[in-house]
Amino acid sequence: MIPSDRLVIFDTTLRDGEQAPGIALTPDEKVTIAHQLAKLRVDILEAGFAASSPGDFEAVTRIANEVRGPVIASLARAHPDDIDKAYEALKGANNFRIHVFMSTSPIHMEKMLRMTPDEVFRASVEGVRRARQYTDDIEFSPQDATRSDPDFMISVCRAAVEAGATTINIPDTVGFATPADFVELLQRVFKEVKGDRDDVIMSVHCHNDLGLAVANSLSSISAGARQIEGAINGIGERAGNTSIEEVVMAVKTRQDAFGVDLGVDTTQLYETSRLVSRLTGYPVQYNKAVVGRNAFAHESGIHQHGVLRDKETYEIMDAAAVGQQAAQIVLGKHSGRAGFTDALEKMGIVLEDEAYARAFERFKQLADRKVQIGEDEIRAIVEDQIGETREKVRLVGIHVAGGSDLTPIATVRVVKDGTEQLFSGQGDGMIHATFAALRLAFGTEAKLLDYRVVPVTSGADAMAEVNVVVQIDDRTYAGHSVNTDVVEGSAEAFANALNKAG
Repeated sequence: MIPSDRLVIFDTTLRDGEQAPGIALTPDEKVTIAHQLAKLRVDILEAGFAASSPGDFEAVTRIANEVRGPVIASLARAHPDDIDKAYEALKGANNFRIHVFMSTSPIHMEKMLRMTPDEVFRASVEGVRRARQYTDDIEFSPQDATRSDPDFMISVCRAAVEAGATTINIPDTVGFATPADFVELLQRVFKEVKGDRDDVIMSVHCHNDLGLAVANSLSSISAGARQIEGAINGIGERAGNTSIEEVVMAVKTRQDAFGVDLGVDTTQLYETSRLVSRLTGYPVQYNKAVVGRNAFAHESGIHQHGVLRDKETYEIMDAAAVGQQAAQIVLGKHSGRAGFTDALEKMGIVLEDEAYARAFERFKQLADRKVQIGEDEIRAIVEDQIGETREKVRLVGIHVAGGSDLTPIATVRVVKDGTEQLFSGQGDGMIHATFAALRLAFGTEAKLLDYRVVPVTSGADAMAEVNVVVQIDDRTYAGHSVNTDVVEGSAEAFANALNKAG
């Protein structure tokens, strides 16, 4: 018997979740996910709809035979063939459940089933009775319950309980409900169907068409629901199902609000999410609660400053509790000195004040152009600044004009002798023209001996490391720069080398 303060997690990733357009898991893939769901310690694992296809029958059968821990369930219409097929697939499980459903809304009965309410009522009762021949763990769902006539829907559920159903699931099949009216409906179901019976559990199954699946599911707890159905990553028909990971962590984090216990191993949530994403081909949105890439990431300088002092300033959950990494500092244009300093410390880099100031200024310049600055970019920035010499001529800006039919002309803006000046030069290409302009700015005929561009990172906003070697008279000087723009980086490297010449 499930304690009254225990919330049962019913996972339907492999049944309702797989119904999402474009997902077609093989039996092997379903078994792999099922084993991970068992590690997650979901209470009920709906392995599929055994009667829907040979592939689903095989998957349900294998999961029933191979996966231990959760109760294994199969969906079945209130039809003898479906129920018999479900039993055949499930019978190898240590514990199994047959999940019988029948639509009760007027539009479903008239347009889809073409059955009268009386016919629906009889079929529902007969379906539960047939399932009762195989097991005493039977769930009944009045599909599209939230658009059904409440009196009729409740009468069908009451009859299903009398026929042997031990779980009554109220589905918001098309995501129509709001928390307030869902709670009102569930309170009636609790009072008129479950009542004082300890052998009946009230469940909910909410879809996300209006973005309310998790909110509706959580609101049901206050109305007496003790089973919530959903899918990992919220996958499923149309806009998807209730996200299991969100429900679990909401209940764990806000015990003061929900007051129910769970048996889930939350440390497996992130791994389960990634496995489901990989095998279904459905990506997890970056800002997805609990399991998204950014769920515990911080870019704002204010936020970084806070979490570096105490994670709880901006993190309400323990990231390790869901299998994630806490206080992930993402360096970008919103980052401040606290985040940059933390990154340097973690990389074991110590800079003197002047070098630090130059490196931080360079970091902020690059972060304005690049979405995210990683470890490789930081190392390149630091290496670029460590050997920085006092600038005789400081490069401020560069503009290159010209196309395929025109000779490129580069104009560099520099600070020289305390004043800002412009110098222009032309050449065979943009970089050649830039070097010509810089020669004029520095007043030297420096000869370019070596020029190399090496990518630091990949992607459309990749940073490049530019190295040049120039000869002035009988001496050579090396210049270095990192930049997302190769022309600008080349100009900075060339200027760096010429400044070393003094």
